[in-house]
Amino acid sequence: MAPDLVAGLREAMPIAIGTLALDRPGTGLVIVDEVNGFATVGAGNLAPPVPNAQVGRMVVETNRLARSFSGRGWKILAFLDTHVPGKPEPPYPPHCEQGSGEEELVPELTWLESDPHTTLVRKDCINGFVGAIAGDGRNRIVDWVNANRLSAILVVGICTDICVMDFVLTTLSARNHDLMPTLKEIIVHEPGCATFDLPRATAEKLGYGATASHPQEATHHMGLYFMASRGARIVGEVRLPAWSLGSPAAGRRSRQGLRRRPGARRRGPDPGRG
Repeated sequence: MAPDLVAGLREAMPIAIGTLALDRPGTGLVIVDEVNGFATVGAGNLAPPVPNAQVGRMVVETNRLARSFSGRGWKILAFLDTHVPGKPEPPYPPHCEQGSGEEELVPELTWLESDPHTTLVRKDCINGFVGAIAGDGRNRIVDWVNANRLSAILVVGICTDICVMDFVLTTLSARNHDLMPTLKEIIVHEPGCATFDLPRATAEKLGYGATASHPQEATHHMGLYFMASRGARIVGEVRLPAWSLGSPAAGRRSRQGLRRRPGARRRGPDPGRG
């Protein structure tokens, strides 16, 4: 990727990237499509063919936030891109088909499958808000936000300029349409997002044509820019409070630790978590 193109985009389309300090409940974490078919090396047609620094950073940051949210009893919702085998999703090649393993969470996040604070939503289209529409017309995102009276959602995932952006833009419109009365803010965590890299030369070599080119840094920036321009808040750092002995989550963890080790002395929370 030519550095002058990315520098030019940042100059012409600047983004204000701030810091988010979370010190109380009311914010939910939304994880978009961090599944094998998009984020595990060599796992499918749309997975990275080799290790990718941006994708790796996304998974690490998502896992950090998810463990912190779950440890505090805060709500998490994870989308899993899942398609009926043989049913196309133009313009993309077959990916994340049910039963292939591509549609499952990356290994670092499989613990969410049994996490009591996490809701899993399988979707069969780019836009998670649309994919969350059930057969009876109810929307699982709207229901999740309203049931938990969330005032904000923090969004991470892949791809920044495709599934993440589509979800964020539609959710912003739904918020403005008063479908979720308590929801005030939609926040996108830049280090927790990633997109794929397909340089023009590679796209042409593979026979996709020049218009299929998708330079990673440029498209990542453009996705963030368009989300910000429509009203999302972009942050580059998320700060969570240190564990305190008086917190309900810390109390639960201490009690769990005592059950695991009968007779152990009560101790403070593990500083290595959260």
